[in-house]
Amino acid sequence: MNLAPPPAQGLSMRRRPALALAVMVACAAWAAHLPARADTSAAAAPSYRIEPVAQGLEFPWSLAFLPDGRMLVTERAGRLRLIERGAAGAAVLRAAPVEGVPPVLAQGQAGLFDVLVDPDFAKNGWIYLSFAHGTPQANHLRVVRARFDGTRLHAVQPIFTTRPAKTHAQHFGARMAFLGDGTLVVTMGDGNLERTEAQRLNTHRGKTLRINRDGSVPADNPYVGRQDALPEIYSSGHRNPQGLVFVAAAAQGGNGSDHNPSNHPAGRLYLHEHGSKGGDELNRIVPGANYGWPLTTGGIDYTGARITPYRTLPGITPPLLEWTPSIAPAGMAYYGGDRFPAWKGSLFVAALKEKSVRRVPMAGDVPGSQELLFTELGQRMRDVRAGPDGALYLLTDDKEGRVLRVVPRDGGA
Repeated sequence: MNLAPPPAQGLSMRRRPALALAVMVACAAWAAHLPARADTSAAAAPSYRIEPVAQGLEFPWSLAFLPDGRMLVTERAGRLRLIERGAAGAAVLRAAPVEGVPPVLAQGQAGLFDVLVDPDFAKNGWIYLSFAHGTPQANHLRVVRARFDGTRLHAVQPIFTTRPAKTHAQHFGARMAFLGDGTLVVTMGDGNLERTEAQRLNTHRGKTLRINRDGSVPADNPYVGRQDALPEIYSSGHRNPQGLVFVAAAAQGGNGSDHNPSNHPAGRLYLHEHGSKGGDELNRIVPGANYGWPLTTGGIDYTGARITPYRTLPGITPPLLEWTPSIAPAGMAYYGGDRFPAWKGSLFVAALKEKSVRRVPMAGDVPGSQELLFTELGQRMRDVRAGPDGALYLLTDDKEGRVLRVVPRDGGA
């Protein structure tokens, strides 16, 4: 498409190069704000096969791997399930849910969300759950930790509850990730009530939150000591972040020299979040940064009304990439395995609306050309995880949801 206007009548030859240069600069600036597109060419896709692992799960939301190879899966309705090896060595979904899960508000978007295994699980047995807590009229996002003995949860401890309470069962965020120093980051959506609360530091809504594993507040959090801010806040200006991955510098081939504002072990924390109608974002999280919602966004309201005229503003950290139209991003994983060499160093983004998983190769903080995967399944994707076996695991968002395993077509089991 030719964006340059035709030369004006009588324009001198000396002025035409200047006009051409101005048009090139304008076009480059315009193109810099375009959302990233996916490469859908079959030639770019490695050869893989998709194997069933478990089925009959009611809207599975998250998957975590235990050190011995077993897997924990959350169902939004409030059940925690265990996948283990059967007598023949194949994966089997245990019929009985794990006992001891605390009461969960399961209504609308509310329910049991993320599950995370403690880095020292082999010694302490701790796992972490995030879920909607309370009533439809007054609810919170809550995080608990508990000891898992293979059958039930013991010593269940609430370690964090967002405040204030909200009156709608929407936009909980609820993803969790451990940083390299062992602290825990939790995402919280804006609640889909008062959007501007994502900009206010006296509420947890629309934030990422960082706590120690016992629920205490790390002394180096960016707002510790401020009377006008909640000390757990790590970053602000988020709408509904449902993907969160910490990538250690060693996993990305780093040398430990990354600038780290909070003096943490070198690494990158990536987050993605739902926009409104368009404006889904991938962000790198920096402590104390503001990511703009609802002051800046590439999306519009579901009514068609404009949310804001601004795509960028001073003091706002722009996204690494944007998806417009919306793909409705859900879970996210970083692949550092060896079974798919072409995928190494990529982020994988599960997409609900698009019914896909997007592969986003990363060179530092620069996303490469995206690849659209697994659309042949024709199913909404809730989560994607990189397994310790080098395979990729998928969770389908359905009342009869499944856990699927992606392995090389000719690479054996």
